[in-house]
Amino acid sequence: MARSRETESSPRPPRRSEAETATARAAQAATAGGIGSGHRNEQIGTVVKAKMTKTVVVAVERLVQHAVYRKTIKRTSTFMAHDEKGAKQGDRVRIVETRPLSRNKRWRVEEILTKGLAEDVAAVRA
Repeated sequence: MARSRETESSPRPPRRSEAETATARAAQAATAGGIGSGHRNEQIGTVVKAKMTKTVVVAVERLVQHAVYRKTIKRTSTFMAHDEKGAKQGDRVRIVETRPLSRNKRWRVEEILTKGLAEDVAAVRA
């Protein structure tokens, strides 16, 4: 006796129409922080170099735990950021991720948080 497909327990969910699929994808992207969610990656760091035209180099510090010894270590990453705001060396800035603007620039300065002194940068670079 052949069983009907409806009574058979199938591991596969029923097929969706194209409209349902597109709606589900858009909802998933919005909840997962994907395209269309309006949320971009942000970092806060110190400007360590401001010699280029409309470009600054921002050092972002983060704390990481050593894998074996469990000691907390400071790690620094540097990002090149597009600067329309006129940030100077030593300023504390918020940068946001953006489309590629040049070979190395993937960030832009969103806001200058505090004006800083150039002497403070010497400590960050060391």
